[in-house]
Amino acid sequence: MEWLLDPNAWIALVTLTALEIVLGIDNIIFISILCGRLPEHQRARARTIGIALAMFTRIALLLSLAWMMTLTAPLFSLFGRGISGRDLILIAGGLFLLWKSVHEIHNSLEGEEGEEGEESETGVRLGTGFAAVIAQIAIIDIVFSLDSVITAVGMVKEISIMVIAIVAAVCVMLVAVGPINDFVDRHPTIKMLALSFLILVGVALIAEGWGLHIPKGYIYFAMAFSVGVEMLNMRMRAKAHEGREPVHLRKRLRAEGSE
Repeated sequence: MEWLLDPNAWIALVTLTALEIVLGIDNIIFISILCGRLPEHQRARARTIGIALAMFTRIALLLSLAWMMTLTAPLFSLFGRGISGRDLILIAGGLFLLWKSVHEIHNSLEGEEGEEGEESETGVRLGTGFAAVIAQIAIIDIVFSLDSVITAVGMVKEISIMVIAIVAAVCVMLVAVGPINDFVDRHPTIKMLALSFLILVGVALIAEGWGLHIPKGYIYFAMAFSVGVEMLNMRMRAKAHEGREPVHLRKRLRAEGSE
């Protein structure tokens, strides 16, 4: 633990923690959207379990660096390019993210009654299984953890610094995921932007698996700009339609149509 007396190590710890928080944004959004499909009393527990799984996955990958190095070895060739285990994980994760995001957009806008389970009279969806949501979170946690661990290994050499940075980032995620979930649930346009963001991340993962690196900064900047514009639109709409009830995705529309 000699690094405790090294100022450069503390700078590396703070920098790595900040990067882990940034890299966890897409994970938080995915967890928030998936947990939003559960009954109200299960959402907080699902979010906590999902983020805890993300932390344990990252730490497990860190402690198995020797195995992770084998993931970069080509397993077979396709169209003249070697495909490694890491590439397969990234491509599969990107495809899963694309499918899930498009599926969520379809269900929010044009889903049919009973397609994902019945709803109560208050519009809360009851048919989504808790175990199914946790399983989907666990799958995407593995994909997002690769980015996180690769960044950590490239920045610092001390395993203890990496683990502390990951735990600190997860603590921030635990605090942030609840408010983010509530905010996304209250504003349908923000949910559409978040799902569109996940589509972009899915495309970036597939491209990364094929050896085409797309800097995450470009995607985060585009999303931040879009959210900033939408926040301005929300303020304008609030002033123009003060006192009116906001539009809710699908479940509210169907509730009104059943009256």
